[in-house]
Amino acid sequence: MSSETHTAPPPRYRALGVWATLRLAVQEGWGGHGANEKRTWLASVIVDSFEEQIPAPDEQYVEELLLQVMADEFETILEDGSAEGVAKDIVHMWDDSRAGKADLVLKFEELANKMKGKKTEAQEGITSDDDEWDDDEEGEDSEEEENPPTL
Repeated sequence: MSSETHTAPPPRYRALGVWATLRLAVQEGWGGHGANEKRTWLASVIVDSFEEQIPAPDEQYVEELLLQVMADEFETILEDGSAEGVAKDIVHMWDDSRAGKADLVLKFEELANKMKGKKTEAQEGITSDDDEWDDDEEGEDSEEEENPPTL
């Protein structure tokens, strides 16, 4: 058994393999044909970023990359916050694998193996009226609104 220090392949694929949103996008073919290839391409872009950038990308960079690719390649605007957690996991796995630690990588590998071949179910989120309030704050007051009573 060789003691190579390049242990990047598991982190690049395993974190993406357990991300429910990406799994659903691939499963349902969001963004057209070749969804599986797009996932593989995304993984290679992430790995290239880590291998080519000094210092290595941080969580915010990876999150923005994930969001951008989901929008461009899968025609999906994410608002569920899941990209942030995936980005953290990717950065931690990369750091751990570079330090010779395999615990987190093995954890994701186990999760990915458990999910392999299983269908991902979409869950409908609860919508909030907060967006409507944001619009009102931008100066788009409606004439139909009542003024609050004065005390």
